[in-house]
Amino acid sequence: MSDTNIETSRRGVMTASIGLAAATALVQSAQAASNHSAADKFGSGGGTITVNDGAQIFYKDWGAGQPIVFHHGWPLSSDDWDAQMLFFLSQGYRVIAHDRRGHGRSSQTDKGNDMDTYAADVAALATHLDLKNAIHVGHSTGGGEVARYVARHGGNGRVSKAVLIGAVTPVMLKSPANPGGLPIEVFDGFRTALAANRAQFFHDVPAGPFYGFNRPGAKVSEGVISNWWRQGMMGGAKAHYDCVKAFSETDFTEDLKKIDVPVLVMHGNDDQIVPIADAALLAVKLLKKGELKVYDGLPHGMATTHADLINKDMLAFFKA
Repeated sequence: MSDTNIETSRRGVMTASIGLAAATALVQSAQAASNHSAADKFGSGGGTITVNDGAQIFYKDWGAGQPIVFHHGWPLSSDDWDAQMLFFLSQGYRVIAHDRRGHGRSSQTDKGNDMDTYAADVAALATHLDLKNAIHVGHSTGGGEVARYVARHGGNGRVSKAVLIGAVTPVMLKSPANPGGLPIEVFDGFRTALAANRAQFFHDVPAGPFYGFNRPGAKVSEGVISNWWRQGMMGGAKAHYDCVKAFSETDFTEDLKKIDVPVLVMHGNDDQIVPIADAALLAVKLLKKGELKVYDGLPHGMATTHADLINKDMLAFFKA
């Protein structure tokens, strides 16, 4: 074979290889686009997203159907919603829960541990997953996060309803404008205990007031206490310390007034962490479409201790 023929043959092989590579790239690109489209409607399983300041936010994303986004309390993680995630998944919903920055498997941030940034992180996740017509459910600190997110980022059909469970709204801290709130000494005590011995503090809270296990005749669950401790100790001490200010001092009054979707406010009247009188009873009056359900004798952590009841009432609200 002549040198000319050999060179021509080589060029033909190279051209064919380039064409094959281009075709493969096009197929892979199409598959990726298809997968992204499917993830908008069906749970991707979860993963992480990186937000503007470089923090990574861990999330779970299971199932198909109308999305429900769960926002956990301090100092926990998305694992605190296990009973709700599994129940609503079985009811045909797409269930999503994230670990707030500084909590759980998300970055242990030393900045941005405030409600505005928490809400912006949720907005980034909602954009990433292209969530529409979503229901947002928040417990305790997560209830404040829901209020701030829905008020500031929940327009354009992104949010259909919201639920606040034992939420810190409208504001926890006592002040001349909020005489029924808790004094700053309570929250200073949180910070002192966290800094001195976080591991012990994170045992004492669930073993005592959080689930009402300190009440006479309470049915104490060591597994529940251990799971609370496990979740808390996964997060960052600095972020947890900062978050005390975020959940106790942030005023959500204007957020609640701005929300124009139906909101179910659920609160136990034996909540020793967020007393109902200065929380749910005030918050529901600020909402345009608020509905209040009070649970006699139930604690702050009632979504865990009485999951069947709370899930049933949420389902009825979602379907209404």
